Amino acid sequence: MARLVIASNRVSLPTDRAAQAGGLAVAMRETLRHYGGLWFGCSDRIAASPDAPPETLAAGKVTYVTVPLTRAEHDAYYVGFANGTLWPLFHFRLGLVEYRRSDYQGYLDVNARLARELKPLLQPDDIVWVHDYHLIPLGRELRKLGAGNRIGFFLHTPFPPPDVLVVLPCKDDIVEALCHYDLVGFQTEEGARAFRDYVAGIAQDSEHGDGAITAFGRRVAVGAFPVGIDTAGFVAFARKAVDSPDAQRLKDSMADRSLIIGVDRLDYSKGIPNRFDAIESLLTQHPEQRRRFSYLQITPHSRSEVGQYRALRRELESSAGRVNGKFAEFDWAPVRYVNKSFSRQTLAGFFRLAQIGLVTPMRDGMNLVAKEYVAAQDPERPGVLVLSRFAGAASELETALLVNPIDVDDIAAALHRGLAMSLEERRERWQAMMDVVSRNTVITWREEFLAALRHAVALVA
Repeated sequence: MARLVIASNRVSLPTDRAAQAGGLAVAMRETLRHYGGLWFGCSDRIAASPDAPPETLAAGKVTYVTVPLTRAEHDAYYVGFANGTLWPLFHFRLGLVEYRRSDYQGYLDVNARLARELKPLLQPDDIVWVHDYHLIPLGRELRKLGAGNRIGFFLHTPFPPPDVLVVLPCKDDIVEALCHYDLVGFQTEEGARAFRDYVAGIAQDSEHGDGAITAFGRRVAVGAFPVGIDTAGFVAFARKAVDSPDAQRLKDSMADRSLIIGVDRLDYSKGIPNRFDAIESLLTQHPEQRRRFSYLQITPHSRSEVGQYRALRRELESSAGRVNGKFAEFDWAPVRYVNKSFSRQTLAGFFRLAQIGLVTPMRDGMNLVAKEYVAAQDPERPGVLVLSRFAGAASELETALLVNPIDVDDIAAALHRGLAMSLEERRERWQAMMDVVSRNTVITWREEFLAALRHAVALVA
């Protein structure tokens, strides 16, 4: 097939330590490991000058190209608009949205610069796959430079409905930029429908029976493509890692108590403060559960340059201390709050030990941790997944214990139910979820998206 070119804000280099579980980096690594090609994005290095050249690294079938940004570019594009405006808006957190015209201009300028760096690297028959909210304008900028390639875009976050998106001052420009792609993909049909609905309200468009729309003079295919995981690989990780020294240390420390586990990077969309409150509610309403479990929350720090994240870190530290101060005894604490990264293999072992996986984002595009927890379970004695109904994964993992992440008592009730659930029910619920996770893998996701991209271009021609 034609060469695959992936563009994303961050590039996971082969020299990087792959500590995080789930997410875009894992999915992209799996895709390029299969196809080979080019991975293009921003460098972690801050450049002294906007003229700093891209950095190139070749490894096996993959070439990695990263563009260093200046501090001013990074602050406007990444900190300001991408994470200060789009991230909270796309997660329905209107009270946290910050907007400055200068940040949006910086966002546009960086995307234009990235397009200028990427365009000379493209071959005529390359398939270009652009990822996530940081790079929404990249396709439009490539078109301006004459790129006639097949270009698809995939959004890993939720996409808000029109009555939420309307808050964004530059909303029409953002939507118009999306229409320069041949295919725009979302995690769920809800996101795809929200995009179609907004386009219908601002453009003279027509919707086709195959899900495509015509808007701004272009025909754009629109669809839902839920991201999966390397299920077989993660099952193998878990089987092996459960006997690792770290997993054994964790098991020994539990002293035959049940383990509840949550694994999330530090972010206000993940609903972590409400989990700590739910543990407090559980122990208050069901004192018989005291000393019978420990809740391990693994939360590596992220985006420390954003003030909201520093405030969240302080809030979580205070909440963990409050719950432990209220209920802990000299040989037991209900909450273990850990701010460090672990390898995916280690986390797979931890997941296999846990009777409950606690995944309660306020809103999430998909959430691969939920799927990894399911894949890691021992089929003979599987655990229970407590999952936010507002995670994209909830539309697939219907036999999880679905909760409203805002309702602390709802989460507490699900935890109580999960801790008491019979083995027979646990097996039945787990098998239904495992069937989905085994069927809808990262391979399914990439093949369906790329096939749709090829078909979308054929329709345009």
